Amino acid sequence: MPTYDYLCSGHEFGVQQKMSDSPINICEKCGGEVTKLISSGNFLLKGGGWYADGYSSNKKGGPDKPCEAKAASCGGCESA
Repeated sequence: MPTYDYLCSGHEFGVQQKMSDSPINICEKCGGEVTKLISSGNFLLKGGGWYADGYSSNKKGGPDKPCEAKAASCGGCESA
């Protein structure tokens, strides 16, 4: 269940709600008007994966020089 952040006149708090639940309008502590905030998600990439293995700087085992097989045809290699 996601946590939604709300802001009251005196404090900020989070509430776990279903996505289908209606937003909170009144603060339970002070009875004041509440505004729903936009907060960042909890999505985090960790460890290896497509970026670390295929798109970052040269790692162990990667080619050290441009492709020699396609040098003549691709036009992108500097060894031609």
